[in-house]
Amino acid sequence: MKKILISFILLFCFCINANALSVPSNNAILIDQDSGRVLYSKSSNNPHLIASTTKIMTAVLAIESGKLDEIVTINESVLESHGSGIYVSVGEKITLRNLVYGLLLRSGNDAALAIEDYLGGHEKFVKAMNDKAIEIGMKNTTFNNASGLDDDEKGNYSTCYDMAILMKYANNLYDFREIDSTKKIIVQTDMKTYSWTNKNKLLFSYKYATGGKTGYTIKAKRTLVTSATKDNVNLIAVTFNDPDDFDTHKKLYEYGFTNYSNYLIINKDRIKIKSDKYKNRLYVKNNYYYLMTNNERENINTNVVMYDKMDKGTREVGYIEVFYKNKSVHKEYVYAK
Repeated sequence: MKKILISFILLFCFCINANALSVPSNNAILIDQDSGRVLYSKSSNNPHLIASTTKIMTAVLAIESGKLDEIVTINESVLESHGSGIYVSVGEKITLRNLVYGLLLRSGNDAALAIEDYLGGHEKFVKAMNDKAIEIGMKNTTFNNASGLDDDEKGNYSTCYDMAILMKYANNLYDFREIDSTKKIIVQTDMKTYSWTNKNKLLFSYKYATGGKTGYTIKAKRTLVTSATKDNVNLIAVTFNDPDDFDTHKKLYEYGFTNYSNYLIINKDRIKIKSDKYKNRLYVKNNYYYLMTNNERENINTNVVMYDKMDKGTREVGYIEVFYKNKSVHKEYVYAK
């Protein structure tokens, strides 16, 4: 393994110790959307009822089904719904996409039931929820329904960390970002015209907010998952049991935006890798940034690994591995011209 030095673009910022940050939430977390780095944590691995933030997972499965533009005929399963709803009627025809709008903007429990029913029924859908949770690294999460209701003693449990991981995954889906960031929409079906305004008040009160999902039940109290972007810094915040959760999320984001910046670690236009075999023909395709405070730059190291032989069907001849405090955080593949 050969070590190389890579030039940095440095940005100056003042650093505040995360221990000085205090929030009223029982559980809270702030992470970097891009790297997954945890910037602030308070009891973030303790399982808790998550109420309607469940619907982020329900939306992910609906989007990944590839059926968003198919027409769903509402059946009698929605009659079992209670609590928040979009109030669709039995026999009404509506696209799966618009059900997801109703799910995320209005937290429709009837929309959750209709999606669950259309995509295979309760048991199959809940299994898919738990399988997806395992797939994306949600290690302390159990789903029992698509809505987040917990009055049947079988609510959905997760942690702030796991829900941040879920939001990170969801935000990589174009349709999720498009729907989740919508402030208001008019939806027309064969029976009704709906006007839906997003319940996520952060979208209206905080100019850097980009999306999220609210949640509340008597047992779970207030739960909130949101995302925000400023100056190419993309953050996710999650809180459980916080009566002032919207203000808390603003506080978490201001802490993150004030103290962290994206630093250029790999500059694809200036990278030079010495190799007798490939001479000056080596290159990488992408720049790589890592979110840090100004004082943390010295914790970054990079190593270059060149393959002895190339596997058939691949073009990579090696990779640059980036380490933060000796922990691997990224691999960028190296190619030969």
